[in-house]
Amino acid sequence: MMKKADIWMAVGVILFFAPFFIFKPVYDWYLSFNGNHPLIMAFLKFAILATFGEVLGLRIKTGKYNTPGFGILPRAIVWGILGIWIAVAMGVFKFGVPAYLSKFPLFESLPDAMKGSFSGMKLLGAFCISVMMNTTFAPVFMTLHKITDAHIGNCNGKLKFLTTPLPFGKLITQLNWQVQWGFVFKKTIPFFWIPAHTITFILPGEFQVLFAAILGIALGLILSIAALKSKTVSK
Repeated sequence: MMKKADIWMAVGVILFFAPFFIFKPVYDWYLSFNGNHPLIMAFLKFAILATFGEVLGLRIKTGKYNTPGFGILPRAIVWGILGIWIAVAMGVFKFGVPAYLSKFPLFESLPDAMKGSFSGMKLLGAFCISVMMNTTFAPVFMTLHKITDAHIGNCNGKLKFLTTPLPFGKLITQLNWQVQWGFVFKKTIPFFWIPAHTITFILPGEFQVLFAAILGIALGLILSIAALKSKTVSK
């Protein structure tokens, strides 16, 4: 059931994004800043959009957009840092996979195809990049994110998580691997993330990290579903 907070949230989202569509100078500034400072923009995009996804996930789980110990600011900081890591990883896979596959006759034209307009070869290349990224980088990233979430929770959502030693070994053993493997890895990677990131790598370069950050909203929702599944399994 929609609450007054949902209306205010919707209004806030519209007001935040509207200037980029209504005022051309704002959009031009975004393109310029994104081109000159891609990692800073990656931090900001993920800090804002991916955290928003987690806030939506919290709304699904609890009916509220914030709760004691949730730690919106700590989560935004972690997402920003992870966003830089994701942006770098996307660059490595975006250029590395076509460069390697071009050694094979079928993919000789792949590097050029990835720079051009949409084509069958570009679609195939985007799919190959997405498969490689989501079967190597994504599981490590998802697991690390789950661990940082637990660490923030253990620090009651306070900024002291930055100076509190991260008990990595302890937290990784406490993960619900039945859900992490059975749902997050086994279902969301092949049925959502690989198709979604195939679309990502078809887009023009200046929009790829932005689209990936928007997908972070979906990740927040997926994590909320995974958390609900964890509670069900533990009962």
